[in-house]
Amino acid sequence: MEHQQAYRAAGGGKHRANRPTEARARNRRLLIAAAVLFAAGTANSESKAQSGPFAPMAGSWSGGGVVTLDDGSTERIRCRAKYAPIGPTMEMSLTCASDAYKFHLGANVRAEGNSITGNWSEASRNISGSLQGRGGGGNFEVVVSAAGFNANIALRTSGNKQTVTMRADSQFRGANITMTR
Repeated sequence: MEHQQAYRAAGGGKHRANRPTEARARNRRLLIAAAVLFAAGTANSESKAQSGPFAPMAGSWSGGGVVTLDDGSTERIRCRAKYAPIGPTMEMSLTCASDAYKFHLGANVRAEGNSITGNWSEASRNISGSLQGRGGGGNFEVVVSAAGFNANIALRTSGNKQTVTMRADSQFRGANITMTR
């Protein structure tokens, strides 16, 4: 016992073996604090990048549904969507396919208040045009137009579930799609 007291006295009242352990613990606390600050800064910058009317849609989605073709027949389809919002703008893509049918929609859109405008294209049929509509908070109703083609599209986003409903006046009659992220 006297030996331990003398040893502690020589070490400034602390056991020398504790100094490296305390230093490691302090360094670990500093490292954890730095990681927390970094994570908070990253989360803050992501929330700024994903703020705006399109924020609830951000990310990759997948699911399926039914497409109704111009002859009235229906086919089950599998779909993937990707939404990349930055403030009041968003780039998006939606690809759907069945055994015999495929479409790939892409769009660049901008929100001003609850008004939506932009451009769209469908790659497999090589058509493109304009879009306009209304909405916010991940829920939108737009009309897409091109020479000889018009369609109404409604997107409804609630948490991790999204529905897309399309109604067209030619080429195909419509689609009902449900996706999750």
